[in-house]
Amino acid sequence: MSQLFMFEKPLGMRDTLPELYEAKSQVRNAIGNEMKQWGYQFMETPALEYYETVGTASAILDQQLFKLLDSQGHTLVLRPDMTAPIARVAASKLLKEDLPLRLAYSASVFRAQQREGGRPAEFEQIGVEMIADETVSADGEVIALMVSALKQANLENFQISVGHIGFVQELFLQILGTEERAQSLTKFLYEKNFVGYREHVKGLNLSSIDKQRLLDFLKLKGGEEVLDFAQSLLENGKGREALLQLQQLWEIVVDYGEQEKLKFDLTLVSHMSYYTGILFEVYADQVGFPIGNGGRYNLLVEKFGKTTGATGFALRVDRLLEALGELKKAEPAHCILFSDERRKEAFQLARDKRGEGVKVALQDINGVKNIDQFTEQYGEVTFLIGKAGRGNES
Repeated sequence: MSQLFMFEKPLGMRDTLPELYEAKSQVRNAIGNEMKQWGYQFMETPALEYYETVGTASAILDQQLFKLLDSQGHTLVLRPDMTAPIARVAASKLLKEDLPLRLAYSASVFRAQQREGGRPAEFEQIGVEMIADETVSADGEVIALMVSALKQANLENFQISVGHIGFVQELFLQILGTEERAQSLTKFLYEKNFVGYREHVKGLNLSSIDKQRLLDFLKLKGGEEVLDFAQSLLENGKGREALLQLQQLWEIVVDYGEQEKLKFDLTLVSHMSYYTGILFEVYADQVGFPIGNGGRYNLLVEKFGKTTGATGFALRVDRLLEALGELKKAEPAHCILFSDERRKEAFQLARDKRGEGVKVALQDINGVKNIDQFTEQYGEVTFLIGKAGRGNES
């Protein structure tokens, strides 16, 4: 193993410099304020959780978990997502009367990378969870909130793809007969390998009618009309409950007035294996990956001792910034450069300006080697040099 340079970071870890930090803050504040307007309360969970609880309940692959041992020999993990920790808190502390909970978060999550490929091992998510509400109305609310939050962040060009994992599972089981065969075919959908999907279907020992049903399944993308076509692929009425939920969801989103942002994609599946019903991803121009995703997870909370439904979404702050492009830069601070004789005066002037809401940096002139270069980073500079009444500039 080669010796590390002092400035090196672990694989996938990144520094956030001031300009990027400020951009993140703008987005985080805009989205967070909108979530609060919808009645969601922010909370935090520890960065470290037990592997046996949150680690195993999470849908993140085991090899992507950061693991370590505590002094008692327990295996810990850095939280790989926020949904599982919030489900733990809700089940243990908040779900006393089984009343719907509206919770929000903004936090970093950690997923180990096997090799450097430009993907971060730590990234920030901001999202919501609605727990103890099993209605489609709850699914519609979180989707409408996501649309509204993205608009508040000044993102306009985005599209939400909505599917239903229950429909995919039922259709594949009807045609393929076993869970194992259904999972083998589903893997192509997760990888979005539609060429491989078609080749796999052609090689299956099925009737030409059933093969055509599986190939027609790939056409289930579009508006409300997709649901009628999807229904024609089913047999014996099974799987229609999923389509009824999607129809109801469409009507709810129409009532919110956000239907132009939504399209159905019934081929949609997720690597988050705890989803049990409606699920969705949001895509934006100029970004090759989803900037957010969400869905219904009615079995996750049960792992922590409570039987109830839940739904929610998470937005990737880094990908959202990529979609937004260059943000408006923050106003630079006012700087007061002072000498020893004018220090008290400088401190008082800074207090006065900060009281007026102005950002002010104080700088002792003795700590500056190149005044011209130093002052370029500030919007306005006041010099308090020498005796009062002499040598003052702004």
